[in-house]
Amino acid sequence: MKSILEELYRGNLNPQERMVPTVPEYRLLNRKTSDLMEELKQRFSEDDFKVLEKILDLNGESNSILTSEAFVQGFRMGVLVMIEVFCGEGKGVEKRD
Repeated sequence: MKSILEELYRGNLNPQERMVPTVPEYRLLNRKTSDLMEELKQRFSEDDFKVLEKILDLNGESNSILTSEAFVQGFRMGVLVMIEVFCGEGKGVEKRD
């Protein structure tokens, strides 16, 4: 197994590709969403449905940004926990102004 630093350097780490939600509600919610989208596709005009799809695409992009930020903040917090474990409370971390 290669080191995590090598994998990071080579760009081989992509957590979202490995993420497979195991919560049972996840698949159920996706199924309900698909069913409702199919229902709306039948009800809406083609142009109206394209607008809905665009809204959902924008929402997906927004969620992706939020997820990315949450990952970065969580990673930083994890590193700060490690620093505290190895250095002791309040050592190795300077407060920002």
